[in-house]
Amino acid sequence: MRELEIVGVRVEMPTNQPLVLLREREGTRYLPIWVGAIEASAIAFAQQGVESPRPPTHALMASIIEGLGDELEEVRIVDVREGVFFAELKFASGAVVDARPSDSIALALRTGVRVVCEEDVLDVAGFAQTPDEDEEVEKFREFLDHVDPEDFEKP
Repeated sequence: MRELEIVGVRVEMPTNQPLVLLREREGTRYLPIWVGAIEASAIAFAQQGVESPRPPTHALMASIIEGLGDELEEVRIVDVREGVFFAELKFASGAVVDARPSDSIALALRTGVRVVCEEDVLDVAGFAQTPDEDEEVEKFREFLDHVDPEDFEKP
């Protein structure tokens, strides 16, 4: 398993499909995972630390886990088949629960746990950044500094 950091959410053009971009902590590969607009908003809100007067779903999930006396240890991205990613939630109790990567990433951000990925998944779906792409990544980081979660809501 390779530990990943969550770079952020962006909208892929021209399809306007949101994606979350992850990067190896100890490596050069990136992993793009296409997500729905609602999930993109949840990830962006969590990454920006946006507080809500009522708990959003992933904050509620974190409260339920704590209320049941368990603790989320890590989020695992375990497989990709025909472009569909699969994840698991690993708990301190030993329980492992299947989950969508988008929900898992939003929950990881809310709970502060690490996200890891199977090496095989990175081999299949990851890409290494070339020097020519450095400028594009810098533009993406600048975009993240100025994007609001509401930007991912459907009109």
